Amino acid sequence: MLVGISMHAVDFEHFFADSTLRVDYTFAGDAGHTGIFLDAMSLDPAGWAGRRHHLDVMPLEGNGSIVMRAASDSTVIYRTTFSTLFSEWLSTPEAETTPRSYENVYLLPFPRETVDIMVTLTDSRRDTLATYNHRVDPTDILISRPSASTAVTPHRYIHRGGDSHNVIDVAILAEGYTVEEMDSFYTHASQAVESMFNHEPFASMRDRFNFVAVASPSIDSGVSIPRLGEWRNTAVGSHFSTFYSDRYLTTPHVRAIHDHLRGIPYEHIIILANTDEYGGGGIYNSYTLTTARNARFAPVVVHEFGHSFGGLGDEYFYDNDVMTDTYPTDIEPWEPNVTTTPDHPKWHSLLEEGTPIPTPAEEADRWPVGVYEGAAYSSRGVYRPADRCRMRDNDTPAFCPACRWTLRNLIEFYTNPQSAPTWINN
Repeated sequence: MLVGISMHAVDFEHFFADSTLRVDYTFAGDAGHTGIFLDAMSLDPAGWAGRRHHLDVMPLEGNGSIVMRAASDSTVIYRTTFSTLFSEWLSTPEAETTPRSYENVYLLPFPRETVDIMVTLTDSRRDTLATYNHRVDPTDILISRPSASTAVTPHRYIHRGGDSHNVIDVAILAEGYTVEEMDSFYTHASQAVESMFNHEPFASMRDRFNFVAVASPSIDSGVSIPRLGEWRNTAVGSHFSTFYSDRYLTTPHVRAIHDHLRGIPYEHIIILANTDEYGGGGIYNSYTLTTARNARFAPVVVHEFGHSFGGLGDEYFYDNDVMTDTYPTDIEPWEPNVTTTPDHPKWHSLLEEGTPIPTPAEEADRWPVGVYEGAAYSSRGVYRPADRCRMRDNDTPAFCPACRWTLRNLIEFYTNPQSAPTWINN
């Protein structure tokens, strides 16, 4: 769903320099109150790797947004959307009793003139939790600028589809690899890219991507596994048992991620953890984190990238369970592949005439695209577009047609200035 209606084409060269403004925020609070705080701003001299067209709209909503306006006349000149681990945490029992803070970092094109930036966070009902406004003067002496001697983390391109100005740049970051283990990291990074290109639409659109492997070293090998009492000193401090879910692997140290990537063009991030433990996580327009030595590494890294790049929701569910706190059944979720309005799902244009709604799972062979009940952890009230999909399980070898359609349109949005995609929306 297009977020923001573009009334004009924003001229990148007029409004922005070919540099990146990194903005560090803290999101903090509890279930009753949320606050957004500015921590720091810095310039990354690697250039601007993001889109230079469709600047004032986004195709997906997420759980948060950043809108940049020209201070002179309030014209929207850039917009991006995202989700955050903080938003997920707000639905946990801990958020009812214990306030916490979470790091967040966003990359914006560096403005030529003074701009106003508004950050907005929303909840699972798509209601506003908090907004934060601040003015940015590009000549501000407190926007830090790295010195000429600032080191760039060693890196190696696994795949080059084109110039960074024209393609989607994905950085693959090492987590839990010591200096002596970097050959293994580069091997695992190559396997991740190979797995990605084994899936459509990435396979047929491989020339729209760059993948760069970034060898961020860790002192300890492996990653932290709290349930086993194992804590490791690693590049970005990741750990399992996020929100006490054993296989949920994330890191709260988002600033460290971006510190390791300084000086390298990137838009999206995949973090490979050096462990054979099963697990991972993917947060829309934030990062993918998954384990590189597990036997299911290949399908899991693609699944998690479906979250972080594509904004796709999980299509699996638990029997006799309805998670109304995460996906209220009376609110349409923003994720493009799950719906609570089965009579008019976002993928309705892909349905064959006569498709039964809801679509019986036992008739999946007849209806490759349908409206199947059970998705987003709930067995009732939330629906998915196919019985099986990469976003449901590790054994299905492909994304379903609706997910492929979404991903293809996103890739077009980011890489084709002339694109006018048909969005999967209501």
